Amino acid sequence: MLQGIADISLADCDGMICVPKQMVVLKDTTSSANEVAEAGLKFPLVAKPLLVDGTAKSHQLFLAYDRLSLAELEPPLVLQEFVNHGGVLFKVFVVGDVIKVVRRFSLPNVSNCEKDKVAGVFQFPRVSSSAASVDKTDLDPRVAELPPKPFLEGLVRELRNRLGLRLFNIDMIREHGSRDVFYVIDINYFPGKFFPFMKFSVGQSKYRLISKVMDDLLLS
Repeated sequence: MLQGIADISLADCDGMICVPKQMVVLKDTTSSANEVAEAGLKFPLVAKPLLVDGTAKSHQLFLAYDRLSLAELEPPLVLQEFVNHGGVLFKVFVVGDVIKVVRRFSLPNVSNCEKDKVAGVFQFPRVSSSAASVDKTDLDPRVAELPPKPFLEGLVRELRNRLGLRLFNIDMIREHGSRDVFYVIDINYFPGKFFPFMKFSVGQSKYRLISKVMDDLLLS
């Protein structure tokens, strides 16, 4: 769902939007090393399941540091270039015209020294869940500052037009060392027609947040 996002121009909205290079591996991860090289992806790579069904396994997250480590991963999955972002993720929830942003702990930065010396695959604990909230943490303002409101409004407007969605979630990071360069690393759509059953398909913590946004919207 990230195709076509990179060409969105938000120059007039106080920010720049990017998408990390990525590829989908459907079957054999052993042979995917050559495909990674052909696609121009650079290690380390974030590996995440292609399908998210609410189970613990579907939220597993790995960081692969080299070509050989790809054979340890189980397809189908998405391989995505890792972008240093200060360990903070912005989850942007969109319900109609309402935009709600929350901050979550994410993967830590990877130094150039670590890239050169570390090999293998590392599994990370689940990030971006409600338990990983950073709202009560004393963080560097340059890392924790929320994306500008005009920027988010412009991005959401473009995505609504392109995807035809009114109920969705954007996972976004700010490039480390930058104030206005953001990467969209994932987009999740919610099955609005089956809202009563949403808690089972998107997870209870996310369902509670969506419900709160809906309550705020209805009571405003």
